[in-house]
Amino acid sequence: MQTTGRLFDDIARVASGAAGALSGVRDEVEALVKHRMERILADMDLVPRDEFEAVKEVAATARAEQEKLEKRVTALEAALAGETTPRKPAKKATARKSASKSAKESQQDG
Repeated sequence: MQTTGRLFDDIARVASGAAGALSGVRDEVEALVKHRMERILADMDLVPRDEFEAVKEVAATARAEQEKLEKRVTALEAALAGETTPRKPAKKATARKSASKSAKESQQDG
């Protein structure tokens, strides 16, 4: 019976050693795969999550500002459309006055 016990002890030691060796191999494979994936992702020109979140926040702020300005422009356009007396440029009024002056002068000369 003792030989059977020794045999099982030896088998247990070998299995334990093999498990330790396999654990080391697993760690090496994980490190290698991680390194390769990082290199592939770097070649894909991706951005880190924190940079993406920062740009996302800036875009949201810009969008809110754009919507605010859009409402303001709409209100200003409505106010301009609602004006009852449109403003006339000063040059047109001056041109009419000078035309009427020259017409009066030619009538007086004639």
